[in-house]
Amino acid sequence: MENFGNENPADKLVLIVDDDKGIRELLEIIVKKEGFKTELAEDGEEGLEKARSLSPDIILLDLMLPRSGGYEIARGLQNEGTAAIPIIIISARNMDRSTKEMITNEPNVRDFIEKPLKTHMLTARLHQLMKTRPAGKQSDK
Repeated sequence: MENFGNENPADKLVLIVDDDKGIRELLEIIVKKEGFKTELAEDGEEGLEKARSLSPDIILLDLMLPRSGGYEIARGLQNEGTAAIPIIIISARNMDRSTKEMITNEPNVRDFIEKPLKTHMLTARLHQLMKTRPAGKQSDK
C-alpha cells in the first residue's frame, strides 16, 4: 500500500521550532532538500505566534524551549483554528514511557522523534503526514 500522496512538497509549509540554532539550521536543510517551504522559530512564544499567523501544514517542535515549552505549545494550538496542524515532536530529552505517552496522546501530536535525528525517518514521516511524494533525485535550486 502506498504511503505517499501526490501533493507537491513545494506547496507545503513546515514550521521548525527549536532553540538550538544548529539543530534549527540542520532541520531546515533536511526539510528544504525534500522540497518543502520552511519557516523558523527559536522559542515557544515565537513558534506559537507563527503557527497562528502562518497556519503551517506541519510543525517540527522541540520540547525544551525558552518562553513556553513544546508541550504547552501543542496544548495551546488545540484550542484555536490551529487544532488540525499536525505536530512532530523532536527532542533529545530522555523521557520515561508515561511522559512520552502523555505527549503523543495529544490530538495534534502525530509522532515523537528522538535526537540524534535519523534523517530518513523524519523525511518519510513528513511525506506520509502531508501526503506528498519525495522529490527523488531532482536537483534543488
